[in-house]
Amino acid sequence: DFAGRFWVTVSTRQRPRARGYRRGCDDGFIVVVDARGARIAADGLGYTNEVAVSPDRQWLYVNETFARRLSRFALHADGSLGAKEVVTEFGPGTFPDGLAFDEEGHAWVVSIVSNRVIRIAPDGAQTIWFEDADAGQLARVEAAYEADAMDRSHLAESSGLRLRNVSSIAFAGVERRDALLGCLLGDRLQSFEAPAAGVEPTHWRYPLAA
Repeated sequence: DFAGRFWVTVSTRQRPRARGYRRGCDDGFIVVVDARGARIAADGLGYTNEVAVSPDRQWLYVNETFARRLSRFALHADGSLGAKEVVTEFGPGTFPDGLAFDEEGHAWVVSIVSNRVIRIAPDGAQTIWFEDADAGQLARVEAAYEADAMDRSHLAESSGLRLRNVSSIAFAGVERRDALLGCLLGDRLQSFEAPAAGVEPTHWRYPLAA
């Protein structure tokens, strides 16, 4: 991040980890790595996925995939985190995975299975930018989730016309308006024009040793 720290997420302590594809399995955590070493900064998360520092550098946001929520923590100068706050909760068919911010302060979240791309306002309001899902497949996965019976097989198929289990989003281009989408089962990147420029990643300016 802007202070030279690395943030690492561990989704679950379950083995095999598909046992963590459950509501209420809140055993994921976030690790911070800085000059003092590595330590757990937050624990008790519902399948911890991508994290991102907010544009104002005041918050660390995190997707909790199988708890179906976007949460955040106040980010302190020493790398410690405040209490968790829920920014927004997602409904049926949304399993938040990838995360990025634009310069207007909106978070972009992509959902596996439903292939949804969602823009989230600072107040938590959600706008589904687009979706590429098969209703039948989505219903099967949703039924398994509700029965606490989800396993790896439910993530190994994708019937989207263009997106094959979208899992990541990033901004590129001279003006950073080219939103790039990566997919678990894909062999190429898909893209669309975003309404606002993405926040420049810190590592673009990170000094490298000679």
